[in-house]
Amino acid sequence: MKYQVSLDGRTVELELDAGRVTLDRASHSASLTSIPGTPLRQLLIDGQPLTLSVEALGRGRWALTAGGVRWELEVLDERTRHILSLTGAGEHRRAGGALKAPMPGLVVRVPLEEGQTVEAGAPLVVLEAMKMENELKAPARLRVKRVRVRAGEAVEKGQLLVEFEAEA
Repeated sequence: MKYQVSLDGRTVELELDAGRVTLDRASHSASLTSIPGTPLRQLLIDGQPLTLSVEALGRGRWALTAGGVRWELEVLDERTRHILSLTGAGEHRRAGGALKAPMPGLVVRVPLEEGQTVEAGAPLVVLEAMKMENELKAPARLRVKRVRVRAGEAVEKGQLLVEFEAEA
């Protein structure tokens, strides 16, 4: 399984496969074991042990602490990265942007209107797909330029839902 890991403004691709981890084209033997009843994990890379405290921060964000040093990182798997690329959520929106449907579905709610400014994490569109509601949220502070869909409308994967513009 491939992951995209971001730490301190640097992003690398990490691949896990049957006890091996590949990072920046270098392959290593690796295993990660939980220490029951604690947030600690024992990481063994090429036979070298490292004890880590692992804290989930939500939405693919993690805090790792080892030897008194704390790192916050974001980890995206291939599927999540693909969905973000379809919605445009992985892009910085300072120059505007758009939200596209990550899957075919039925628009349940559109709790915004043109000209409105929404904060990061605010719901933009709620889609129903395979009997589940999927709330598409703002990745950053955005100004709504145009809403292209309404509640009750069926949409296709990749269809434009909302357009954004840069803040003045």
